[in-house]
Amino acid sequence: MSVHKPSFIVDADVEVPVPAPGEVWTVGAVILDRDGAAFAQKRSADRRLFPDAWDIVGGHVEAGETILEALAREVEEETGWRLRRVMRFLGTTTWTGDDGGGLRHEADYLVAVDGDLDAPELEWTKHSAYGWFGRDDLVRLKENLGPGEFLIHDLIARAVMALPDKS
Repeated sequence: MSVHKPSFIVDADVEVPVPAPGEVWTVGAVILDRDGAAFAQKRSADRRLFPDAWDIVGGHVEAGETILEALAREVEEETGWRLRRVMRFLGTTTWTGDDGGGLRHEADYLVAVDGDLDAPELEWTKHSAYGWFGRDDLVRLKENLGPGEFLIHDLIARAVMALPDKS
């Protein structure tokens, strides 16, 4: 049996949290295109957690997986793209959803991917749309959310606004 080793680059200063036993962790990937816009996908209206809201690529870290292995798997599962480079750790958020899943810790990263950025292979049973969000359309990420629910908006805004302005 061959073991598949991840084939992506991790920049030297990227922090990788080590989950404690019993903790539930998720990962998120802020994926940028060549113009510095960030990818987001809209969760289907029938999703229990955050229905009809924009989200970054990501999901739960499975048993036996490292944080970065989960990141690579989620990118491929949700878009068909392959993780090429982990450029920056964007931080950890702790949150509790209304799905009974309890407390979660989420490690988010700014990443680069390989694949056709114009044609993501979305999981259409889970997502209804996708888009690229630059500096001028970040407000769209707040659609269908109430005050205090702007985690994805704020995360993408931090990543996009940290880039040099190309205008």
